[in-house]
Amino acid sequence: MKKALASIILAALCLGAAAQNASSFKWGSEDLRYMQDGTIYTAGAGSFTAPIVKAPVLKGWKGERLNAQAVFKAGPESIISVRSSALVCGKNQIPASSVECFAVDYVKADFYEMIGQDISMQPDRLVNADKFKVQAGKTCPVWVSVNIPRYAVAGTYKGTITLKAGSQEFKLPISVTVVDRELPKPEEWAFHLDLWQNPYAVARWFNVPLWSQKHFERMRPIFRRYAEAGGKVITASIIQHPWNCQTYDPFEDMIVKMKGIDGKWNYDYTVFDKWIEFMLSCGVTEQIDCYTMVPWGYTFAYIDLATASVKSIECEPGAPEYEAFWLPFLKDFAKHLKDKGWFDITCIAMDERPTDQMVAARDIIKKADPGFRLEGAVNYSPEVVDIMHDISIGYGHSKGFPEDAVLQRKAQKNYTTLYTCCGPDHPNTFTFSPLAEAEFLGLAISARHYDGYLRWALNSWPEDPTKDSRFGGWVSGDTWLLYPEGSSIRFERLRAGIQDFEKVRILRAEGNPAVNAALDKALEPFIPVITDESINAAKAVKDAKAVINKF
Repeated sequence: MKKALASIILAALCLGAAAQNASSFKWGSEDLRYMQDGTIYTAGAGSFTAPIVKAPVLKGWKGERLNAQAVFKAGPESIISVRSSALVCGKNQIPASSVECFAVDYVKADFYEMIGQDISMQPDRLVNADKFKVQAGKTCPVWVSVNIPRYAVAGTYKGTITLKAGSQEFKLPISVTVVDRELPKPEEWAFHLDLWQNPYAVARWFNVPLWSQKHFERMRPIFRRYAEAGGKVITASIIQHPWNCQTYDPFEDMIVKMKGIDGKWNYDYTVFDKWIEFMLSCGVTEQIDCYTMVPWGYTFAYIDLATASVKSIECEPGAPEYEAFWLPFLKDFAKHLKDKGWFDITCIAMDERPTDQMVAARDIIKKADPGFRLEGAVNYSPEVVDIMHDISIGYGHSKGFPEDAVLQRKAQKNYTTLYTCCGPDHPNTFTFSPLAEAEFLGLAISARHYDGYLRWALNSWPEDPTKDSRFGGWVSGDTWLLYPEGSSIRFERLRAGIQDFEKVRILRAEGNPAVNAALDKALEPFIPVITDESINAAKAVKDAKAVINKF
């Protein structure tokens, strides 16, 4: 009897241990950051036990990309692979190739008041979910992107996400409802997306010669991904270090300026032309922003042919030396741009500089050619608003921008956008930000009748972005949204917010009073300028999308 009881107890203990070491695969929420220990992370408030989440209810238009997140918990160390079946609705299908599955990898991150300290490993990088290693007892989120084909017939499609881990196989049901509406192609989106590109970071990371064929080959998939999210603006540096050296890979001068023995200026546009032609071929075709005549440090380098050396001048707008340097260049630059057919899409760009300096620079720009357009990320002031073709207002300062000024600029075919950078704390797109905040931005822009979004860094990577999202005094993840060989969950949620904007724009344009009233009501939570954790971005986004998808 005692031996039998002991056997039962031993068997129960073995079963309990096996249960604790068993692997699992469940649906999670696209709004939650799942930590490696299986808890969830809330910025500023630490980690909490992950709640039970039902299978996602995915609903979208033809041509839309939808997101979902599942969570794998490894018992023993596992090599996982994840794939989707075709999604079926009667005789119709969304092919398996339209459903992309990614493992979510972790990077080091710190928090606002703890810059320079390791406080967590944050899930962020999307990597190929085929043969991805998960350590014993660790969690691996799985990101699922469903690209609804434009030919899809309206209806509800069902299929299965399958994860294999060694000899184990797990299946999750997935359901997608396709609405009988179509989202335009990204190149047709009205959303004015301006994420600054850094070609120098790409050359360094992949160890290829700058501006070589291999460099362009490495850049193409990165900047095509930007174009496929609706990217509209090309970032070009027309001086050396326009923002000093605030990035790991500084921006260099794309236009060589040479002063001859006779004192006359000559300019070599070879690199500038190669870069612009390449970005146009990637599908970024609406605007070229040239940085900058008003840098953070007023030092301008050139080649002095008389001494065969590099020299520089230091001068600010308003000084005679400043005009003597810039006026001949701008006149020559205008001619070159017109010869290339790019003048009408080019802006001389300025970034967070004092109003008087921008106005003084504007005077020289217009003296060189009245047709030049200006772009700038600035705080609101009437003087600046009146001179900018494309103006971007910091999210926290947008409450000071009158709505009638926004609408007037729109009528004049000028752009007004929002930007975030190392601030505000919320909403933002850091590696620890609540994920819904990235999508929240698109709806906030729609609610304010703005035209788009600017962020200062699409791919200004730190030393190794695949391992560590910290860089200097910047907030973790502030310097990039795309990885060298893939996307991030932050970027995918930002793209979703752009899709939300486009859907609202299309519905508003149809002019149905009842629909527009419902949209205005749904967007009310996005109008107050809140810059702290009191933003409930996940709820606001969920509620707004439910209304948008009704029509």
